[in-house]
Amino acid sequence: MDASRTRVPHRLCAPLLVCCLVLLGGCTPGSGSSAGKEDTANTKTTVRALAADDLQSEYQRVIKDVLPSVVQIRTGNALGSGVVYDGRGHIVTNAHVIGHNRAFQVTTANSEQPLTARLVSSYPEQDLAVIRLDKVPRGLKAAAFGDSAKVEVGQIVLAMGSPLGLSSSVTQGIVSATGRTVSEGGDGGTGATIGNMVQTSAAINPGNSGGALVDLGSRVIGIPTLAAVDPELGGGAAPGIGFAIPASLVKTVADQIIRTGHVTDSGRAALNISARTVVNDAYQPAGVSVVDVKSGGAADRAGIRADDIITELGDTRITTVTSLAEALAGDKPGQRTTVTFLRDGHRKTVDVTLGEQ
Repeated sequence: MDASRTRVPHRLCAPLLVCCLVLLGGCTPGSGSSAGKEDTANTKTTVRALAADDLQSEYQRVIKDVLPSVVQIRTGNALGSGVVYDGRGHIVTNAHVIGHNRAFQVTTANSEQPLTARLVSSYPEQDLAVIRLDKVPRGLKAAAFGDSAKVEVGQIVLAMGSPLGLSSSVTQGIVSATGRTVSEGGDGGTGATIGNMVQTSAAINPGNSGGALVDLGSRVIGIPTLAAVDPELGGGAAPGIGFAIPASLVKTVADQIIRTGHVTDSGRAALNISARTVVNDAYQPAGVSVVDVKSGGAADRAGIRADDIITELGDTRITTVTSLAEALAGDKPGQRTTVTFLRDGHRKTVDVTLGEQ
């Protein structure tokens, strides 16, 4: 599957209300009669209506809390979204939203006219960037970011942003899966391979990139970044399959950029090589040929050399540069693993202590 750019909920009072109403219903004179059955049916209808009203109120509360922290970013003729990160005017967004630009126009939920902002730093390897408003408007509200480790499948989430230029738009869905590793396409994206992404059924459309994926506790749990595309639909978006960069990674990257101006500790494992995909006699991807080995890096220390063809990392088969990046995305610097490769037609396996990207 290709991808293209583009806390648990507060417990509602409905369950307690159900118990109370059912008990009261059971005490109604004539239970078992047609009148009693009609009363029970009416009670259930009332409970369902109350539960729906409570959930709607939750949605509206979250939107009121978070939407003022979601902004629209204009870069030339392109539009994207961003999230206010702190009260000093820092805004976090996707690297592919800002591209190679350094100056931007930002429209907040409360600003009548666009505000100017400038790039602090971009980190394409994780498709994240931080920009800063030249002048912080009164009442600018920073979003609250959640803990990615507490995100659960089935959680109700809201996606907020500016899809197709429609600012302050909200869509609703659930967390469909966690821990996904997804690679961006190079067409309009950064080509990044990002691990531990949150998959959601909330609609992610062009312009949503850089916005907010929010739980019912009004916490940002991810930055919507990718929507899956279906080759059978001519490369069109596959409905209900979107991906968000987890909040914990967003905080790690943004904090470093704001503190030092760049990312000093990526937390991403690497073999410290440059490489290319090779094909077999049937022109099918068959491995990764090492083009260059960084002196003193992970591969160099393990004895891997230029022209070796990597076919496995640990228990994972490697056929392309992308598959190697995806396999490494789940590992950490300093972690030990094995690399299997071909050298002059002979199969070898070595132990490797992974380096940092």
